[in-house]
Amino acid sequence: MLRRLRENGPAGLVPLAWTFVTAAHLDVVTRRTLLIAHVVMATLLFAFAALSRADMREGALLVWWRLVVAGLVPTAAGAVGLVVSSEPLLWTAVVGWMLLPAAGLWDTGRRGASPARVYLWSGALAGLGALTYPLGPVAGATATVAGLVLVGVGQTAGILVAVVTD
Repeated sequence: MLRRLRENGPAGLVPLAWTFVTAAHLDVVTRRTLLIAHVVMATLLFAFAALSRADMREGALLVWWRLVVAGLVPTAAGAVGLVVSSEPLLWTAVVGWMLLPAAGLWDTGRRGASPARVYLWSGALAGLGALTYPLGPVAGATATVAGLVLVGVGQTAGILVAVVTD
């Protein structure tokens, strides 16, 4: 059961996380709720990394394991940013989680994982979202939300393909 949860859980958690982040940007979610989510996410990431290490020792899986471990940094930055009200730390958390999976999806497609074009496109879509999101302060809330949606769709497509084709 635990193994199945580790293998399939991200397919639900990724779209949920980006929906949650978008809701937070639209002031639908309180800061306290967002802080709790960061603590839960850090715990899940740590548990996933610890429990999955033996299964993720080479190739694309090793890259993804490293990205999960690296993801603890933006997650912690976000938690601290929420506690001390630091916009740069919050920005670091969001953009960090945009770029890490985009790089992983691109790398997975580059390695020829089937279907490679889906991984490449989903990584590119997430990367485009990461480029669009920072335009929000200049271009307005539409750019912010568009960036979040592009990342969410790109990462969701990539993880769904990974779960379905595994």
